[in-house]
Amino acid sequence: MVRQSITIVILLLILTSASLSFAVSTQRQDSTRRLYDRVMDEFKHRDYAAAMAGFQLFLELHGQSALAANAQYWIGECQYRMRRYRDALKSFHDVASNYPLSPKLAAATLKLGQTYDKLGDLEKARLMFDRVVEQYPDSAEAEVARKALEATASTDETSTSSQ
Repeated sequence: MVRQSITIVILLLILTSASLSFAVSTQRQDSTRRLYDRVMDEFKHRDYAAAMAGFQLFLELHGQSALAANAQYWIGECQYRMRRYRDALKSFHDVASNYPLSPKLAAATLKLGQTYDKLGDLEKARLMFDRVVEQYPDSAEAEVARKALEATASTDETSTSSQ
């Protein structure tokens, strides 16, 4: 009887600690999401400097979360919109290097192409656009990449015919 009582107490302690652990985990996920959403609001209000700082803080605090790749992508997007193209290249490359299974990979690759285009490196831009079309053919990003490739092809034809 005593042994059975001890077993019941131990099981109750295990269940209680497991439910507390689950509650803490859920609270952590909620606070992670709240911070991410708050920083996205800064981005949506076009306060790119504040959003970039917020996403950098997010990565410091929650670098292992499921939203880390998204935060890295949005840092690059902030830099791109602030015309800090070299910094944006690094951020978009970080998405591809550090989060190879991220749903943001197609978007980051497209942004690499657009950033190279802004920097005047049309060869690397085309490579990135081609990669998007080949690896993500049915995505919205592939459609944008196809249009970019068509635009660069027509620019090449115009410059070739004027020479």
